[in-house]
Amino acid sequence: MMPMTDMVKHLLIINIIFFVGSFLVPEATEILALHYFESDKFRLWQPITHMFMHGGLMHIFFNMFALVSFGSALEHFWGGKKFLFFYFSCGIGAALVHSAVNYYGYHQGLDFLVSEGINKSEIVSLLAQEKFDTRWQEMMNPSDFTQMIQSYIGKAVGASGAVYGLLVAFAFMFPNAELALMFIPIPIKAKYFVPGLLLIDLYLGLNGGSLFGGGTGIAHFAHLGGALFGFIMMWYWKKNQFDNNRWDR
Repeated sequence: MMPMTDMVKHLLIINIIFFVGSFLVPEATEILALHYFESDKFRLWQPITHMFMHGGLMHIFFNMFALVSFGSALEHFWGGKKFLFFYFSCGIGAALVHSAVNYYGYHQGLDFLVSEGINKSEIVSLLAQEKFDTRWQEMMNPSDFTQMIQSYIGKAVGASGAVYGLLVAFAFMFPNAELALMFIPIPIKAKYFVPGLLLIDLYLGLNGGSLFGGGTGIAHFAHLGGALFGFIMMWYWKKNQFDNNRWDR
C-alpha cells in the first residue's frame, strides 16, 4: 500500500472526528445527515456534511480503508487540489442521484395514494412527523410503500458515494492493478472488479437487497451516483489529456 498522502490524511482525521462527535452529540446526525430535499429537515449543507457521517464502526472502517488505499494513489498522481475537487464532486453527485431516486420513489407512492382518494396534505403532514396511516399499507404494493416511506423519512450518511468515485478513477488509471480484498481469496484486476461491484449495486438497488443481508439501509443509488460522476469526470479529463488541461494550473 502506498504511503498515506496529506489530503487523504486530513479527510481521514475529519471523518474520525465526525464519527466520534456523532456519538457524543447524537443530535448532530439529524442536522448533518442528508434528508430528503422536500422535507423540513433538509438543510443546504447536508449534501456535503453527510459525507463525513457514518452509521457504525464497520461502515466507517470500510470507507476509510478504501479512501486510504485508493485515494492515496490518486492524490500521488493528481496532487491535493485536484484530488479534493474530484472527491467532493463525486460525493455531491452521489447525493444528487440519491435524492433524484428518492423523489421518484416518494412521488410515485404519493400520486397513487392521492388517486385513491387520500388527501395529499394529510399524507405530507403525517410523513413530516415520521408517521403513516396503516391504510396506506393495505392499498399499496409492499415494495412501493416501503420505497415511499424510506424516501421521505430516511437519511443518508457516509463517504461511500465519494469512495465509489475513487474506485472508478483507480480503475481508469490502473486497470490492470490486482486488488487483493479481505473477503475475496484471489486477486482481481481493477478493470473487472469495479464494473462487477457496480453491477451488484445496481441489481441490489433495483431489488431492494443487501449484499450482506438485511435488505434495507444501504443507499445503492448513492454509490452508483458517485461512480457515475467519477466516470464522467475521468472520461472528460482523459479526453482532454488530464494534465494538459488541469483545472488548478
